[in-house]
Amino acid sequence: MSGPALRAARLSPADVLRVGAEGLRSRRARVVLSALGIAIGIATMVAVIGLSTSSRADLLDRLDRLGTNLLTAEAGRDAMGDEIKFPKSAVAMVERIGPVEHATATGAVDARVRRSDAVPEELASGVTVQAARPDLLDALNARVDQGNWLNRASERLPTVVLGSVAADRLGITEPGAKILLNDRWYVVTGILAPIELVPTLDRIALVGYPSAERYLGFDGHPTTVFERSTDASVEAVQGVLARTVAPGNESGVKVSRPSDALAAKAATNEGLTSLMLGLGAVALLVGGVGVANTMVISVLERRQEIGLRRALGATRGSIRIQFLTESLLLSALGGLAGAALGAAATFAFARAQGWTTVVPPWSLAGGLGATLVIGVIAGLYPAVRASRLHPTVALSAT
Repeated sequence: MSGPALRAARLSPADVLRVGAEGLRSRRARVVLSALGIAIGIATMVAVIGLSTSSRADLLDRLDRLGTNLLTAEAGRDAMGDEIKFPKSAVAMVERIGPVEHATATGAVDARVRRSDAVPEELASGVTVQAARPDLLDALNARVDQGNWLNRASERLPTVVLGSVAADRLGITEPGAKILLNDRWYVVTGILAPIELVPTLDRIALVGYPSAERYLGFDGHPTTVFERSTDASVEAVQGVLARTVAPGNESGVKVSRPSDALAAKAATNEGLTSLMLGLGAVALLVGGVGVANTMVISVLERRQEIGLRRALGATRGSIRIQFLTESLLLSALGGLAGAALGAAATFAFARAQGWTTVVPPWSLAGGLGATLVIGVIAGLYPAVRASRLHPTVALSAT
């Protein structure tokens, strides 16, 4: 080949980009449809990673706020099948454990809850009653949504504080209403916000210990003990808590760490993320097939163009580079659009859920890298096929 022909065959990187972009501009509708497949796959992957990361960040924030050092001990049954009763001094006994910083308790009360005396006793609301100490909310890092919590004065009176679910079941939206506990009218003085660490309390009507003993026949024995200790000593306290509250019957005591439920939820989210990433990868693969199909059809339609370029001195390598560049540009277009859509979807959903939006930079970089790999794989066969066309055969094609 002559010197001028060799010089003509060489294209600068800028020329390669211009030629590749021109090939895409001439087939805009097909390019958009092909890029859409890539965009859907990348958007799915970025959004799944972003939402999973945002959700885990929210869970970790909640764990930090609520604390992971809360333990509960619930009374079960002994070896004979009889119900275990914690001693009335159970809280004081737990407080004597060295690392324990705070202990409190609730006790199950045998009482039926009704909205009014017009409701038959057999059609009670399904809300149960527990006696609680005034320091319960502090131990649980819980709060009152409306009204007031029990104090040293109100715990002796026929007043009740409802969990969020219990209030919904009874149709009570604000404090001041009256409900029947057995045959005694109680005034609702407060409604709790949802308690994340102990959601079972959301379905409970809580009364003071003295009130429960005076009006509802409560025997004063706690059925659940809550304690907080130093973070470093949680495992040690967990090992002695059962025999502290029920000496000799520790096998019938269920000791749990409520924060484990949130940690398990985070682990479940990770498993779901892996599944969704797999679906995103399938969508990306389908998009890659679409790109390959577009490039094959482009080679068939542009045989005369290829033949003319070969006749003017273009080498097989330059033809391959041209079509690989088109494939890469097509994939990159879909990848950029997909990354933007995925980030936008993450932001919108996280904001709706009240989460802090977290889109890891590596997910965007990984998505764009995956599109380039798909672009190379999808464009390799069409590029090689184009480079092998003989100029004479290509120019004679109609």
